[in-house]
Amino acid sequence: MDAETTRRLFALLGLGVRGRGVVVGVQGVREAARSGKLMVAIAAPDASVNSLNKVIPLLKAREVPVFSAGSAKDLGNAVGRESTAVVGVVDRGLAKGIRALSLTAMPEGRKEELG
Repeated sequence: MDAETTRRLFALLGLGVRGRGVVVGVQGVREAARSGKLMVAIAAPDASVNSLNKVIPLLKAREVPVFSAGSAKDLGNAVGRESTAVVGVVDRGLAKGIRALSLTAMPEGRKEELG
């Protein structure tokens, strides 16, 4: 992903946080996925194995698109946190804008299998 696409993604996520169209963190994303509100998720590929293993299988089972973007620190900074493993988008319009960026899909499988 190029720098401009990353900048646009992080800007959209920042707007989503201010407009309450984004949930931050593993627990929030899991709850939104279970309730059927989650439209798309952005995961940090460098997040801990435990964090990714808690959320990625659920998102795949619920057929929620999962994209890979930046580091956990960069993703966290975009949403006003120190770092975060995953951010979920619950707003339909925001999700459409993020899908339009042509992001890289999160690889299938768990992190230790990708090694």
